[in-house]
Amino acid sequence: MSTSTKHRVLFVCIHNSARSQMAEAFLKKYGGDLFEAESAGLEPGTLNPNVVAVMQEAGIDLTGKLTQAVFELFRQGQRYNAVITVCDNEAAERCPIFPGIVNRIAWSFNDPSAFRGSREEILQHTREVRDEIEQAIKAFVNAASQLSYWIPTTESSH
Repeated sequence: MSTSTKHRVLFVCIHNSARSQMAEAFLKKYGGDLFEAESAGLEPGTLNPNVVAVMQEAGIDLTGKLTQAVFELFRQGQRYNAVITVCDNEAAERCPIFPGIVNRIAWSFNDPSAFRGSREEILQHTREVRDEIEQAIKAFVNAASQLSYWIPTTESSH
């Protein structure tokens, strides 16, 4: 277990190829002083190249980022203060749950792997999801910074 005073957050979706990766990257960007962020999936795939492209536009480089399995993290004994699922409503029943005593939060975002159309149309829809996730992360960090129990301390854990 990390000796860090930051709160650990895991973002989870089906493939860990788009939404959870974006959420992890944005939490590292906006909440890095309060949080450690990771992401994982039920059936890890490969990182969606459209996500890599639109995150690059936002100044975040995901090139070469790997996906990982949520169950592997559990087997390793990883523990989190919060687990946030980012599956869409249609996939909610397949979206994995990380076991243990943890704050579970469910956010719904459209799945970029399901987008159809021209490359530009797919990129535009992916940008919309990226922007929605970015706004959700900013709101999460803002809310957490207002709550004393989210603020890291050097005292014993809560």
